[in-house]
Amino acid sequence: EVAYSQSTGQKEQLSRCMQRGIRRVQDLCKVLQLPSVFEEAAVSYFQRALQHPAFHLVSLEKKELLGGCCVFVTCRQHNWPLTMGTICSLLYAKQELFASVYLSVQKELGISVPALSLADLVKTHLNSFRLFQRAEDIPASFVEDKEKMVARTMQMVELASETWLVTGRHPVPIVTAAAFLSWQSLQPAARLTCTFARFCKVAGVDLPPPAHLRLKELHEILLRMASQLTWLRVFNLDKKTVVKHIGDLLQHRIFLLKNAFCLEDTEEQHLAAQGEGSASSPPAAAGAAQEEGSPSEGKRKCDSSPRPLLPPCLINPRKRLRTAALSASDAAITGDEPISDSEIEQYLRGPEEIRAFRKAKVWQ
Repeated sequence: EVAYSQSTGQKEQLSRCMQRGIRRVQDLCKVLQLPSVFEEAAVSYFQRALQHPAFHLVSLEKKELLGGCCVFVTCRQHNWPLTMGTICSLLYAKQELFASVYLSVQKELGISVPALSLADLVKTHLNSFRLFQRAEDIPASFVEDKEKMVARTMQMVELASETWLVTGRHPVPIVTAAAFLSWQSLQPAARLTCTFARFCKVAGVDLPPPAHLRLKELHEILLRMASQLTWLRVFNLDKKTVVKHIGDLLQHRIFLLKNAFCLEDTEEQHLAAQGEGSASSPPAAAGAAQEEGSPSEGKRKCDSSPRPLLPPCLINPRKRLRTAALSASDAAITGDEPISDSEIEQYLRGPEEIRAFRKAKVWQ
């Protein structure tokens, strides 16, 4: 007989946790219709992760997510378009918990994962839309050709990327907003009355909370670009009517962006010239110029002077909380004031407190 500590472990069977995890990984690959090479790589990663000491004492919930993380890592390494939201919906997992396990797998196993390109993400996200085939619960005017939708959405996402709307943000809300505008622009007569929420409901996709803000930012960019086209200046464009001309705006995107926005150096020169002009002009003229340059709705906002092309966080920074002003007596306190004897006596125990403390200590 050979002692267990001296055995090679070659005939050792897999644990139940390992067997369940491997089956979960295999089932997940079948649901996602991944190639067999992906399945083998994901199983190998899962076995390595489960045998790593860092994952021995984690909760059962995190161990169940290890398989999904290994599948996600494999897809990213092979440039297979798969989002974290898709994996989380299949595993009924919270995205925050899945993200933490995913980062731990990368760190502990030393795996390098390339970032998913925005083009692949657009195609993957639009694949989940229910607008490309006729159905009973989808109006006929809402059905759209998939290739046209993907091409127009890609152009809108590229525009958002060039105007700093994608950098440092979650990509799904901006892709959803771009898909909505692209879908409206392909048949504006029948779709302008459709709201963003209804579009997502009919398409069968979730409406992320930041998507409304991304849609508002895209509308502002489009309105500024439309103000540079001569044949559109005669119209009083707003956020709804500008959708009709998205095709023209995207066609002349580079030219319109250069005219609608200015470089930082050009803006500084413009502000310096405006300051010199306002100093020499009478107060009434300065007030009129200030009123003309103030932001407003519709066409007046588009006709304002070009602003620098900067990220939204720099153009509209968050307001800081204002702290209450200190009173004169509080401001005079430095912390070096002497402590009076009466204040020290407040912290000392009196005779009654000492007797009560001794009685309580006896019962302990």
